[in-house]
Amino acid sequence: CMGLSDLDGFLTGIVIGPELIQPDEWMAVIWGNEEPKFESDAQRRMVFDTILGRCAEITICFDFDPYQFEPLFLEGPNGEVIVSDWAGGFLDAVALRPKAWGRLFIDRQAKIMIEPFLVLNGDAELPARPDGAADEAKFFAEAPDLISTCVLGIHEFWKKSRRRPKSAPRRDQRSKR
Repeated sequence: CMGLSDLDGFLTGIVIGPELIQPDEWMAVIWGNEEPKFESDAQRRMVFDTILGRCAEITICFDFDPYQFEPLFLEGPNGEVIVSDWAGGFLDAVALRPKAWGRLFIDRQAKIMIEPFLVLNGDAELPARPDGAADEAKFFAEAPDLISTCVLGIHEFWKKSRRRPKSAPRRDQRSKR
């Protein structure tokens, strides 16, 4: 079962992703494909309504004012912000439609926006500086703002690609009509 931060990243990936995914499909992922036992129907409804409510909140935010989006990151015992769980949840959403997300990964400029998620999830290495070292402390300190910026960029990438019209017929095809 996902924790709160993982769940928030997951729902964000579902909302801003390239394809609509129905709740019955993504809800199973939240539970690890095995729905938990609830004490009552009321408790079950409350949990489902809370999850769907957060999903609706994220959707409304990205539909009307994406710059107001605030990810729910965990906070460590010393007040440090923990972003890796959120990034892992986001990548779980990506994994539901890897082929559709592939366009982002092959676009040279857009790929830059997903790389911090991969680093935070342990799926990629932090790029080295010219001296060969990686500044991990700086990366992790900036990760919360970086992730928020990347999420906005990914949202814009998919929004623009959805608006982009199918390629117009070539001249020789138009003359045959």
